[in-house]
Amino acid sequence: MATAPQTLAHRNRRTMRIALLVAIGSLSMGFASVPLYRIFCEQTGFGGTTQRADAATKVNVATGHTLSIRFDSNVTPGMPWKFYPEHRTDTVTVGARDMAIFVAKNMSDKPVTGTAAFNVTPTQAGAYFTKIQCFCFTEQTLQPGQEVRMPVLYYVDPKILDDPDNKDTQQITLSYTFYPVENGKKPS
Repeated sequence: MATAPQTLAHRNRRTMRIALLVAIGSLSMGFASVPLYRIFCEQTGFGGTTQRADAATKVNVATGHTLSIRFDSNVTPGMPWKFYPEHRTDTVTVGARDMAIFVAKNMSDKPVTGTAAFNVTPTQAGAYFTKIQCFCFTEQTLQPGQEVRMPVLYYVDPKILDDPDNKDTQQITLSYTFYPVENGKKPS
């Protein structure tokens, strides 16, 4: 028969093990939450996250219905780039491929690598805004004083016309923000 101090010590060790497992599980979920959230947003268009397709993807037939696309560009404070769209707005036919050009220029005297985060507003339109090719898919390195033209090839899926949440959508804004990539790490 176990004595009271031995039983108490056994319960304390068991409680400590459970608490340790809960802490490890919580920490693991913390690390997994960012990629899981990113996957969720990419699949659902949540938060204005656009869809992604490859160049071989067959685009649905153009509908004749048009939307205005507005382009927004930003750089984070301290990023020595000028970054802007060649044209602030474009009128596109729903279902037809279109292309926008953004210009970036490194204003510093050293190479700078950046990566672009993006979103679409209204957020419910993100599920229907599909990018085929985009500078935002990869990091961009600009040499001192270098200026580049960067294309975005995209289309708006005709399914947007059947979505009651998008029935009043007349304009979609595609917004980019460039962040510096420091020491090979993307911003979180």
